[in-house]
Amino acid sequence: MMIKNVIITQSNYIPWKGYFDAINIADEFIVYDDMQYTRRDWRNRNKIKTANGLQWLTIPVEVKGKYTQKINETRVADANWGEKHWKSIEMSYSKAPFFSETAEKLEPLFMHPVSDMLTEINKSLLERICSILSIKTRIRDSRDFKLTEGKTERLVDLCLQVGANNYYSGPAAKSYMDESLFTKKQIEVHYFDYSNYPEYKQLNGDFTHEVSILDLLFNEGPNANGFMKSFQ
Repeated sequence: MMIKNVIITQSNYIPWKGYFDAINIADEFIVYDDMQYTRRDWRNRNKIKTANGLQWLTIPVEVKGKYTQKINETRVADANWGEKHWKSIEMSYSKAPFFSETAEKLEPLFMHPVSDMLTEINKSLLERICSILSIKTRIRDSRDFKLTEGKTERLVDLCLQVGANNYYSGPAAKSYMDESLFTKKQIEVHYFDYSNYPEYKQLNGDFTHEVSILDLLFNEGPNANGFMKSFQ
């Protein structure tokens, strides 16, 4: 039987390196953004490393009165968010060894966002960063599929629809996912191990892994893959 790996997860804003490691393992990555938007989560924010410590970059979104809106229904509340974020990024990383060549590929997506919808912004940055990292995984949208009811049942059904026999997930899913439903359909479940990443040359004080992938790209450039597990 042909082995096919799939990952199904919500989009994040400029996520950390582990997120891209997960994508690189998969044959197909399904952006699962028809789920409910959650506040103070990774959907619209992430961290960069500055001279004053870690700083959140948060895309302001419309949430007032929209308690049940989905991620792909979430709209940006400030049209100038990208320019503000890029100014912070430039201030923090302009002295990084590979800032200029990486900025050339990323700056346009901040200065001229592709949409005012959060999911489209996240996807545009996701695809561009995958291109920089030479990740060839096919990226699809869960809206392209007919979904069943039930949290785990939906995931199993998506795996079946794309012909996957290996499903990869973050370790937190162990607490709520019913693995037996995958087993019944002969789909093997794997959990990522995000420990023991190697350190790289990083600006501004003590090293930390808890930052956006941008930190690795600006500091290591074409060597970035060497500090990610899936490329070893």
